[in-house]
Amino acid sequence: MVKAHGTKGEVVAVPAGGLPPVLSTGLRVAIVPPALKGTRWHTVTDVSDSPSGQLVALSGVGDLGAARDIAGKSILVAEEDLPEGLELHDPQRLCGLEVADERLGLLGTIAEVMVGPANDVWVVQGDKGETLVPVVEEMLLGMDEDEVIHVSIPVGLAPWDDGSDAAGED
Repeated sequence: MVKAHGTKGEVVAVPAGGLPPVLSTGLRVAIVPPALKGTRWHTVTDVSDSPSGQLVALSGVGDLGAARDIAGKSILVAEEDLPEGLELHDPQRLCGLEVADERLGLLGTIAEVMVGPANDVWVVQGDKGETLVPVVEEMLLGMDEDEVIHVSIPVGLAPWDDGSDAAGED
């Protein structure tokens, strides 16, 4: 939480480490480090997007003073409460994972995650060279049980792909 906002106890929250915003109304969160006295757990009572992050109202934080007390602290969410597919946005967890395209087959492994303002880009290194894969919902198909990320990239996105060959064919 970067700062207090307004007189009703709202705070501005920004995601850590290039992750997307995940706070939603009704979500149970913990403030860390916790205050010596008082509750550690809060419920998100309202959330909206703002130019500087998510504007968040929490149960038990009802005025500017209380919001100032938690500004600068972090919000933790239980793993089971996180949205599905969030692991596809965690740069530290992604490096080293394999990426396979539904048409081209194995592209290689993620060597770097470039965090951008609109979307991240995976730098995938493979036998045929480097492929830059934009992390956009339309291209992400998911991750399988072997932790291979499946994508559907457009023809020509891989520098060696002219659209004429399919997975496993040369």
